[in-house]
Amino acid sequence: MHHLSRRRFLTGLTAVPIVVFAGCSSATGGSETTSPSAPGSLRPLPIPPLETGTVDADGTRHFELVAAAGSSEMLSGRHTPTWGYNGSILGPTLRARRGESVSFAIANALTESTSVHWHGMHVPARFDGGPHQTITVGAQWNPTWVVDQPAATLWYHPHPHGSTEKHVYRGLAGLFLVDDDDSDALGLPSDYGVDDIPLIIQDRRFDADGTLDESNSTDIGLLGDTIVTNGAVGAFVSASTDKIRLRILNGSSGRLYNLGFDDSRRFQLVATDGGLLPNPVWSSRIALSPGERIEVVLQVTPGSVSTLRSFPIEGNGGVESDKAASYGMTDTFDILEIRAGDSVTATPSVPPELATLPALDVSNPAAERDFELRWFMINDKQMDMTRIDHTSVVDTLEIWTVTNADNWPHNFHVHDTQFRIIDIDGSPPPAELAGWKDTVYTAPGQRIRLALQFSEYTDPSMPYMYHCHLLMHEDRGMMGQFVVVGPGESAEALPMSPSHSGMQHN
Repeated sequence: MHHLSRRRFLTGLTAVPIVVFAGCSSATGGSETTSPSAPGSLRPLPIPPLETGTVDADGTRHFELVAAAGSSEMLSGRHTPTWGYNGSILGPTLRARRGESVSFAIANALTESTSVHWHGMHVPARFDGGPHQTITVGAQWNPTWVVDQPAATLWYHPHPHGSTEKHVYRGLAGLFLVDDDDSDALGLPSDYGVDDIPLIIQDRRFDADGTLDESNSTDIGLLGDTIVTNGAVGAFVSASTDKIRLRILNGSSGRLYNLGFDDSRRFQLVATDGGLLPNPVWSSRIALSPGERIEVVLQVTPGSVSTLRSFPIEGNGGVESDKAASYGMTDTFDILEIRAGDSVTATPSVPPELATLPALDVSNPAAERDFELRWFMINDKQMDMTRIDHTSVVDTLEIWTVTNADNWPHNFHVHDTQFRIIDIDGSPPPAELAGWKDTVYTAPGQRIRLALQFSEYTDPSMPYMYHCHLLMHEDRGMMGQFVVVGPGESAEALPMSPSHSGMQHN
């Protein structure tokens, strides 16, 4: 078992140094946009440090994380108390390859229990990092597994039952990049932080002194009036190549984004939650609900300046027009300015074929399940940590029908697997939703059918979750849990309290 170094853990127990960014300008909320920013009024985009861990003699890649409190200069000249992994806010971008064994030593130096969930990762239930894998104050958690899924942009974040929104809102989140040979061979932009840019987009609300405002939650949770990109308000990135790849995460608690550029230029969508699409999809707008990720490739010309912007949500996201503004559906925000150099290096074109997805045969599912989303419930039940809501058999195809029976916006996330969308209200999904997904937006009144299966791992007494990823909804009970068993097996009784298996106290 790999133990977190005493030095790293003690560092986490002390105040984390303030992160100071030079030059800052706030993004603008509301229904009006800002005028283009004057050169020099924005600060360089912070790039989360890339962490590839250390590899031991047997090939296992080891990582260390410490969750701790700190202070960040999210707003220029104002110090905001925040939480982060191995720093004041957010966390390092973790990176591993398909086929590698990974091992983690994760310490909790906060003043309350937390957890670390690997969103989008195929992982044993006991290491999923959900509400049953609580890391108590001063404890260390040591999950380990073999990475076995296609190249993708995944992420990690806390998942303590009842307080996930607060932990994420205060800054605990980071990306997890999975690489494989097939993706490497495509020649997509891949120089991390140079032409392969991570973007964690979140919204926040601040008090006058810079403290995070955690009051006045809306029906969809804490809704901010300021955009924070990679932990900073008001940022730009410089482009030195004629194509840049943006790996974008909607890391907000409840806000939806409709992303595009101020000059309406088109870009190529190359990947969604679970990895590469079959073919690049040209688009000028892409909508993202909380927890979803996309990868886009943008063409730039020498000397050009363009702004990634979130526009009003098309059709108000399906909500009633008199509620749209209160859900943030009508807001416009500037996210990031992209400045191309006077000369840019030519790079390969995006290939017309990216990945081969298996044919979707849903003619003979092993099980069909219905999930009705309403208020803070799924199928008229709120989350119960001691109740198993269903049992799935390993390596069998299931069809899940998810219906938003509410007048609120919701989305739906499933742990451990990536699914394919069969249809939306009876129609095939659009090209941008035809790949591997783990989170999907469900508008009021909408019905979505998903094809999925759970492979390899079984555990009759440790569950995975499915839930709305609008985090306040999840915290209030819009979540269920299931176990994956072998043929002929049955679920076993769950522990009455969260499991601490694999935990060590320092």
